[in-house]
Amino acid sequence: MTLQRSWVASANDAESLFPLNNLPYGVFSIDGGERKLGVAIGDQILDIAAVADTLPIESCLLADPRGWNAVMEQGIAVWSALRAALQNLLGEGACPNDDALYAQASATMHLPFTVSEFTDFYSGRHHATNVGTMFRGPENALPANWLHIPIGYNGRASSVIVSGQPVRRPWGQLKRAHEELPRWAPSRRFDIELEMGAIVGRASSGPLSVDDAYSHIFGYVLLNDWSARDIQAWEYQPLGPFQAKATATSISPWIVTAEALMPFRCATPVREQNLLPHLQDTTPMLYDIDLQVSMNSHVISRTNYREMYFSAAQQLAHHTTSGCPMRVGDLLGSGTISGPARENRGSLLELSWGGTEPFYLADGAQRSFIEDGDVLALHGAAQGDGYKIGFGSCTAETLPALKDPFGQT
Repeated sequence: MTLQRSWVASANDAESLFPLNNLPYGVFSIDGGERKLGVAIGDQILDIAAVADTLPIESCLLADPRGWNAVMEQGIAVWSALRAALQNLLGEGACPNDDALYAQASATMHLPFTVSEFTDFYSGRHHATNVGTMFRGPENALPANWLHIPIGYNGRASSVIVSGQPVRRPWGQLKRAHEELPRWAPSRRFDIELEMGAIVGRASSGPLSVDDAYSHIFGYVLLNDWSARDIQAWEYQPLGPFQAKATATSISPWIVTAEALMPFRCATPVREQNLLPHLQDTTPMLYDIDLQVSMNSHVISRTNYREMYFSAAQQLAHHTTSGCPMRVGDLLGSGTISGPARENRGSLLELSWGGTEPFYLADGAQRSFIEDGDVLALHGAAQGDGYKIGFGSCTAETLPALKDPFGQT
């Protein structure tokens, strides 16, 4: 597929993240005003409410205070019809409507949907191998179940925030191997994880096949799973992550629809172990999306979403096998997306190899983990023929820990 041209001139730039081929969904406000549903086109935002009478959907659904949840609830036929209508409305040759546009630079972005529940997976093989090697050695890097099922844990929907909101360093119980007792202190090994987030757009009440699960995914966002590694090291046995992952989960402000990503589908890696039939791949369900991490505007990692071992459809299908109901607005984190080389690692834990091999920014600054004031950003885009499908950045500044909230120090 080549670039689809728009009457919005900035959308026709080959470097634009938001051409007519994309049309991602977000929630924005101007000068502190009311929140509006919007569609990114070039460097502009189309106010959906301003053109609601031209769209094949009830106008009341386009004023949902939850964000795009009401639209998602209408199902896949409405998703497709709405996207087609927007492409017609914004396509080259259509009647321009500048009154319905706002400059992205003047807008404040908000969470694009209300997160019902959040599940985070651990489905990147390079990441799992790196972390396992650090703590258990290369011969025991992957748990026995890892090649057979997508491993995950239930996180906190209440901690999900939109790009641009700062993240404060958390306090917690820390214990080094040589210490007899834990101590109460701010995390010193605060970290990020480069992930993609899949958004469930259709509810289900029983097991889904992989194919059905694929059709239940409305779209994708960039996702940063903030992680306090020292808190995690003390708390995670025997039940896994808890407070170490509860500080915040940042997502990018635009939902890129599954339909917009269709031209970039690619297969999961060759299987070392055959999956059981209910999880087996049927068609390509991963996506070729270039990803990068920057710290203080210096790129520190580059990788690609195609490095995942399990697709979002397989993760969702596995999630439903017990009969677990899934809700519209459920968010599934992919797990850290790392590649085979050091420069492809999606977390600071890996980049610094547990803090034993500090890395350097382009300005010469040395890091092992996040320092106060550091600005972390995730970026992602799929490269088409003369166009890109982008997500916008997922950015946050790290604030110092609060004064001891319990007066224990």
